[in-house]
Amino acid sequence: MPKIISTAEYEVVVNAVREHPDGASIEMIQSVFGEGAARRTLQRRLNELVKQRRLIAEGRKRGAMYRLPPEPQVTVRLEGVAAKGEVGQLSAEIYVPMSAEGSRLRDLVRRPLTLRTPVGYRREFLLDYQPNETWYLPSQTRTRLRGLGEAPSTERQAGTYARDVLGRLLIDLSWASSKLEGNTYTRLDTQRLIEHGEAAAGKDARETQMILNHKRAIEYLVDGADEVGYDIHTFQNLHALLSENLLANPGASGKLRERIVEISGTVFLPLAIPQQIDEFFRVVLNKAAAIGDPFEQAFFLMVQIPYLQPFEDVNKRVSRLGANIPLLKHNLCPLSFVEVPERAYVEGTLAVYELNKVELLADVFVWAYERSRQQYRAIADSLPQPDPFRRTYREVLADVIGEIVRKGWAAEPLIIEREAGNLVPAEDRTRFVEMAVAELKGLHDGNIARYRLRLSEFRDWKAKQR
Repeated sequence: MPKIISTAEYEVVVNAVREHPDGASIEMIQSVFGEGAARRTLQRRLNELVKQRRLIAEGRKRGAMYRLPPEPQVTVRLEGVAAKGEVGQLSAEIYVPMSAEGSRLRDLVRRPLTLRTPVGYRREFLLDYQPNETWYLPSQTRTRLRGLGEAPSTERQAGTYARDVLGRLLIDLSWASSKLEGNTYTRLDTQRLIEHGEAAAGKDARETQMILNHKRAIEYLVDGADEVGYDIHTFQNLHALLSENLLANPGASGKLRERIVEISGTVFLPLAIPQQIDEFFRVVLNKAAAIGDPFEQAFFLMVQIPYLQPFEDVNKRVSRLGANIPLLKHNLCPLSFVEVPERAYVEGTLAVYELNKVELLADVFVWAYERSRQQYRAIADSLPQPDPFRRTYREVLADVIGEIVRKGWAAEPLIIEREAGNLVPAEDRTRFVEMAVAELKGLHDGNIARYRLRLSEFRDWKAKQR
């Protein structure tokens, strides 16, 4: 029978790490236990605590550093004004850990609208930014995020990390990004919709459409990680996917804005001249492309796209998914926005709109990435090493399986061999056919995105096989 480890033993390890806010090596932790502590036993304790998400491991193997995970900040605030002799109602507000400047900005954007000065778009906020000279994120922060986000192997194709965790990412990012827009789908509702095509009962059709749009947009970015970039084509298509069937003017989907828009809850007035919107959006993308650090790139897009409001609507959604492009290209852990408090995100964006200050939104971005890393690193670390043969023929496999399903053909070796044709060398063809047969037999609602198939196409094919 395996030994049962007491809670107290784990607490000793956690307390040892707590003594080192900047990170503790296994040697530092071992010193608490004295010379009699076995390193291998301690390593098992640490691994278990990481699995339980009570600790974060940064770095790998003997060079790993351990620290406590960031926790949401809970602010207790007084609701309303209490009458004389009465006690006001207290409520707990979940927020993110804030820097001193972030806290100051939060207080400024919480003032009544009547006390905030109306402002327009300041082109200097964009034009004064010089890639690789101006930095929204401090060097220490960027270095720490890079250490957190690196995949187990850096010698892998762009988007590999995201593809490894695609099933989870489709659900988490679709749900969390939609939730930041007020969508009331639960995570379980989202999972059922994405995996089984089941819309949640009692939900508005727009909410269902929003989730499905996110799914398609994420697949577009992950499948095309080598092709998408910081160009007008990528972002117009990203907007078209995210805004499908959601705009009052369907013709505005995927097109830059040609009319005046207003944003509720702020004194910020976006730019109104279409020619300048086009000009400055291209400046945003060109500057993003020139930034060398992927985290600075990601955050720059989260700041500047909503500030410019290049589209009639859905700008923040475009910025959140667009922020994942540099992470995909550098094969870093994606950013899902799961558990991000909506109010913190909105107030960070308001500080950009009204004050051209990024510190509060940066606090949200950094905390959100740390939470995403905790989720996806554990998944990716538990996955087997990728098969080089499968990686070599990944695109061919997707094309062949997609063609067979759409044509309603059977999963027969001769059909697969014919479809592979000259795409697979003769010496690899037998193994490729065996792999394709196995994939077709294992095809189900939850993995069809891998082959760029629609749920209706798969179900039609499945019915024909019966």
